[in-house]
Amino acid sequence: MPDLPGLPVPELLALDRRHVWHPYGPMPGRVDPLVVESASGVRLRTSSGDLVDGMSSWWSAIHGYNHPVLNEAAREQLGRMSHVMFGGLTHEPAVRLAKLLVDMSPKGLEHVFLADSGSVSVEVAVKMCLQYWRSLGRGGKQRLLTWRGGYHGDTWQPMSVCDPEGGMHELWSGMLPRQVFVDAPPAGYEEAYAEQLRAAIERHADELAAVIVEPVVQGAGGMRFHSPAYLRVLREACDAHDVLLVFDEIATGFGRTGALFAAEHAAVTPDVMCVGKALTGGYLTMAATLCTPRVAEGISRGEVPVLAHGPTFMGNPLAASVACASIGLLLGQDWLAEVKRIEAGLREGLAPARELPGVQDVRVLGAIGVVQLDHEVDMRAATEAAVREGVWLRPFRDLVYTMPPYVTGDEDVARIARAVCAAAKEG
Repeated sequence: MPDLPGLPVPELLALDRRHVWHPYGPMPGRVDPLVVESASGVRLRTSSGDLVDGMSSWWSAIHGYNHPVLNEAAREQLGRMSHVMFGGLTHEPAVRLAKLLVDMSPKGLEHVFLADSGSVSVEVAVKMCLQYWRSLGRGGKQRLLTWRGGYHGDTWQPMSVCDPEGGMHELWSGMLPRQVFVDAPPAGYEEAYAEQLRAAIERHADELAAVIVEPVVQGAGGMRFHSPAYLRVLREACDAHDVLLVFDEIATGFGRTGALFAAEHAAVTPDVMCVGKALTGGYLTMAATLCTPRVAEGISRGEVPVLAHGPTFMGNPLAASVACASIGLLLGQDWLAEVKRIEAGLREGLAPARELPGVQDVRVLGAIGVVQLDHEVDMRAATEAAVREGVWLRPFRDLVYTMPPYVTGDEDVARIARAVCAAAKEG
């Protein structure tokens, strides 16, 4: 175990176990996490040695770590101001970021609400939709429709549109708002399923404020892929029955699926779109909710003509500056070639997993690789197997998957694929 500065590792871990509550973990902790001292490029320096990060820190660090351009953007902004309230004030980083997001997003999304996190951006999206209909005198349109297998965050309204059976938030199913669920989308296009979507939207149109889905890739709900054609079905049905359409692009945005936004695979523009995760390149927490003029103008005509939401750190200039630099890095390179290169490496490297016992499916799209098992992953065994290969992975439920940074070289992509196979075999 390498020596780390500050507290000795055993003491640090003892304090961590006693005081720090980790995500989706018990208190006190039962399994010691790896201690990370530093990170650079695609490598984490940990208490178990250097590891290639196959997770992009929960899909956010698309440019890797300690990037000189992002570091400089943060340093330069710190010399000006790290934060200022956004109520009654504005500043160049937030305005530049809003313009960048509008310019790169599907045509028609013109207004940007900056939020603290992906889950909050979904809360804002839901609030936009509910307030839109209330402003138009149709307050009975209060429910949301979505498909099963989805995940939209851990706060209240987002939890209500996560899969209520077997999902991470099943515990709260009796307390959350009751939404409308249809079956999870098949991988390929099936007209019978498309008709199920149309029929459900028509049947519930009078009570639906919006349909909300993750386009093309369902993330933490199961890492499932589906035909982009279903997005066109949703757009047409929502238009026909006066229902708003929300795309949650928090996981899929900024190139992860091989398009800047997954909506582009179907050439569809939603009424509201949520982005986050990779927005700042993994440096700082920030997300955004974009909407069309129809939504903004509808809210502005209501008895309360403002969107009643205002996070303390909304539009944080430090995060906005880094986000602008991250988007500049992405658009200033051939990001699509890099994503396609990773996709090819994952397809080749994960192919052997198809022959492993207990493997149900192997799927790759863009810079996403998934091995699905026919049983729950043994988290400890799978993680240890990946670490032995020199890779950091975070399996969950029946999935061993990877979403590496776009700067991951071919040798490291191959190493990540070997680690996924090893984790699937041991897990």
